[in-house]
Amino acid sequence: MVAEGYDFTGKVAIVTGGGSGIGAATALLLARYGADVAIAGRTESTLARTAQAIESETGRRCIPIKADMTAQAEVEAMVARVITELGRIDVLVNGVGWGDHAKLSDTDLAAWRFEFARNLDTGFLCTKAVGPHMRARGSGAIVNVSSVAGNDGVQGLAAYSVAKAGIQMFTRVAAAEWGQYGIRINCVAPGLIATDNAMQDFVANNLDVDKFCAGYPIPRAGRAEDVARAIAFFASEASSYITGETLTVAGGPMLGGSGG
Repeated sequence: MVAEGYDFTGKVAIVTGGGSGIGAATALLLARYGADVAIAGRTESTLARTAQAIESETGRRCIPIKADMTAQAEVEAMVARVITELGRIDVLVNGVGWGDHAKLSDTDLAAWRFEFARNLDTGFLCTKAVGPHMRARGSGAIVNVSSVAGNDGVQGLAAYSVAKAGIQMFTRVAAAEWGQYGIRINCVAPGLIATDNAMQDFVANNLDVDKFCAGYPIPRAGRAEDVARAIAFFASEASSYITGETLTVAGGPMLGGSGG
């Protein structure tokens, strides 16, 4: 039995970055709640495996779409295909994004702009592409994926941090402008989430995950499912009076002082 507000029967969701990690977990959860989904990304084989797994488990349709979310023409073609094959778009999850470690002094303009393209432009392009359809229908939910780097910044990830802060402000402004059309736009900011790709990055950068997370109020790394549940909340009618907000999913705040 699906909890009140979480029934996605008859609805269609697009999840970008949906082939693996947080995106795949989100697409699977939305399908479990009754949605048909389209997952988009750049790696065709990964998308195909994930789509097959989602369809096998849930019985819902899952269309894999190979597309570059930084390319406007490919984004618009993706949206047109989803409308043609699935009939509508109720939910967009802008899950594409990644950051390369580099000191500010070693970051050139091309690298700076690349981080903005994949972490900020992608959300803008996808949001703009689904906008006319959602406005015409008078409803829709868009969820952007930021990062705790966008909250507080991370040394060695200057461009990524600024781009992720940008997607949070984009969320606020877009929500203010499009609320009149029945479209809600919210954002989640994950912390250290132990996806397969992230774990490879942690190892490459000599990060001891268990030691790093020991100081969290919830002393463990996050799981993709932890973030997927927050995304599903914002996509669902359970959050029908919430828009323009960013929810941090990071195991809680690490504060100074003493307590017990």
